[in-house]
Amino acid sequence: MTENEKIRTMVMIYGEQYTISGTETTEHMQQVASLVDTKMREIHSVNPNLNTSSLAVLTAVNTIHEYIKLQEKYDKLVEEFKQLKD
Repeated sequence: MTENEKIRTMVMIYGEQYTISGTETTEHMQQVASLVDTKMREIHSVNPNLNTSSLAVLTAVNTIHEYIKLQEKYDKLVEEFKQLKD
């Protein structure tokens, strides 16, 4: 398989089946889907009246929020490491 070949993987997210494709392994794509499913269920447990569209948007917002926080921590650690090397 070449670097640009796409792998199609069937996953379940919040009770719906999706086919996702990408250059990552099937295991990676299943892990991503599992994390999305977990996050949706976590948000649903706090907000049980949300429709699926609103739940999906809140899941995306929460996920990006977590990503930005991790990126900020990473950037800070890289900067601290650079200062230690100097």
